[in-house]
Amino acid sequence: MIVSLVVFAQGQSKLNKKSSISAKYQQQAVQQLVEKYGEANRERIEIGTKQAAAFWTKKDGKSKEYVQFCVDNFIADPNELSQTAKKLSRYQEVLIGFYNRMGLMLQWDIHVDTGELTKIDQMYGSYDPSAHLADDLFETKIAFMVLLNFPYYSLDQKMALGEKWTREQWAFARLGDVFDARVPAKEQQTFSKLLTEVDSYIADYNIYMGRLVTDEKKTIFPEDLALITHWGLRDELKAQYAQGQEGLARQEMIYQVMQRIINQDIPQPVINKKDYLWNPVTNQLFDQAGNVVEFKAEPCTRYEHVFKLYKALRDIDPYYPNHNTAIKRAFDLDMEIPVAEIESVFEEFLSSPMGKEAGALIAKRLGRPIQPFDIWYDGFKPRSGIKQEDLDQKVAARYSNVADFEKDIPNILRQLGFKDELATHLGGKISVDPARGAGHAAGAEMRAPGFNAHLRTRVPKNGMNYKGFNIAMHELGHNVEQVMTLHDVDQYMLHGVPNTAFTEAWAFVFQARDLDVLGMQESNPDFKHLKALDSFWSSREIMGVSLVDIKLWQWMYENKPKSEQEIRDAAVRIAKEVWNKYFADVFGVRDSPILAIYSHMIAYPLYLSAYPVGHLIEFQLEKQIEGKNIGDEMYRIYTYGRIVPQLWMKNAVGSPLSSRPMLEATQEALQHIK
Repeated sequence: MIVSLVVFAQGQSKLNKKSSISAKYQQQAVQQLVEKYGEANRERIEIGTKQAAAFWTKKDGKSKEYVQFCVDNFIADPNELSQTAKKLSRYQEVLIGFYNRMGLMLQWDIHVDTGELTKIDQMYGSYDPSAHLADDLFETKIAFMVLLNFPYYSLDQKMALGEKWTREQWAFARLGDVFDARVPAKEQQTFSKLLTEVDSYIADYNIYMGRLVTDEKKTIFPEDLALITHWGLRDELKAQYAQGQEGLARQEMIYQVMQRIINQDIPQPVINKKDYLWNPVTNQLFDQAGNVVEFKAEPCTRYEHVFKLYKALRDIDPYYPNHNTAIKRAFDLDMEIPVAEIESVFEEFLSSPMGKEAGALIAKRLGRPIQPFDIWYDGFKPRSGIKQEDLDQKVAARYSNVADFEKDIPNILRQLGFKDELATHLGGKISVDPARGAGHAAGAEMRAPGFNAHLRTRVPKNGMNYKGFNIAMHELGHNVEQVMTLHDVDQYMLHGVPNTAFTEAWAFVFQARDLDVLGMQESNPDFKHLKALDSFWSSREIMGVSLVDIKLWQWMYENKPKSEQEIRDAAVRIAKEVWNKYFADVFGVRDSPILAIYSHMIAYPLYLSAYPVGHLIEFQLEKQIEGKNIGDEMYRIYTYGRIVPQLWMKNAVGSPLSSRPMLEATQEALQHIK
């Protein structure tokens, strides 16, 4: 686990409220250091002493001890500073790598399907072994050593200066980002425990579709089909487009299930259980003899988790002087794109009149008016006319278990265009596990033998199905990025990507080529235009969902809710408001709450925006790699490492992140398809 501990550039600093160092003593430190090292070092001295003062408390020593620490530990010699940076980078890799490894192993039973979860699994899974690391690094004065010698640069400064920085200067800047807060271990551990609890809640939130019945008490899904919310429900809904009228009935039933989950009037006995029959339209429960059964609804558990995470993050807020809300940390600090800029891009995109044109085209292709669940229409994809059963059979024949998929990874990469040596290098550092949840990818964070990235996807007993394979291809994109940006980036402090949207972008690139890997290459002459329409339509959907996520957190910070019921009511209201503003005219339906179904809103606070930004990046990447070797281009682009997003994009594709390329391609596609 990376401990992101906010340091400050000159003129932007805010002292931690618990700081015990007055301006008088900071100036004493400056004066003594300038006398020792000269005026040429004044700027760095002033910044460093101010950064160290920001977090120095009484328990760290008296004010005079602070002054002496600064005098003893400021590094003026450039060569010594460079060597210190290299050593700090190596030590950071050791700490981050081993703590990441411990977290991975302690949460193994939470994330990997090893059988029924027990209380001890939950207890160890919720334990964060790195919770005390920040405290320890401050108490040992290591944090103050970094604060004193490596200036923090604001996002604006990184944008203005970063283009001319050397790789070492960028590594210095990322060292300056490391200690951005001094969050006590208790608050860290509480938040970690809550994340594990909500992760388990979502991972075990399955609906047994074979127990759903129509008004005539008939089942319309396979008896053994269990779908996790929201991923499984959504993907099953997508798969039904190839099933005609029968598929439509199933889609309408899934939509009713989703609304019950959102509104929290879903019967508690149908969550991860198959004891009763359930009509989600009338919300009636029946026993095996067909008798109506009284039930209690889920007691707002979904939003109770949101409420707990919100309170825990509010407790952490005071320890981030410059980023004192979860929203600021998610966007200004982690994503390095301000939330106002994200909202502006999404709202401009969603306001495009092409949304209505695309909706009309979809209605024409379906031969019926579109319904709210058609936000997941994927009929523009080449596999849209292929039956789910045929896809499942083809995948199961190739991968009977996760070991088959793991063994085949180098071959998959070769099929995608990676050269043999690179495919072998990447594939040898990825392990595949059977997922308890929908699936995910976990990086290694350390360049050492046996420290592999992990891919998780669901594999039924009769072999991997197409849904599992499609998810596995997405996660493989993450893993390839994780391995490449860890092992092949020249500076450890620059390993990774600018933010999660950039790894999502590459995951989308891989996922879009799943049929190529299965040997079912697309021959449709309209493929390019259909792909643009698919990107546009799916981006609309996830941008709407992301706006709901952002606006819910903005509402919570503004209104300080007192209960999970308040959060539920706000989430449903906000989802309807976003729907009515950007989707109602397209669908001809008002007040749908469907945009609030995503499990990310419950388990991963403010993560969702990474997906639509990832779609925009993916679109620009696809244009860049068109006609080129995909492995060579990925290596060139992704080994640039973790610099700020807009500079990364300029290096990758020659232009900043923008929605214009996708909108222009969509306009061309709509004209062509018409």
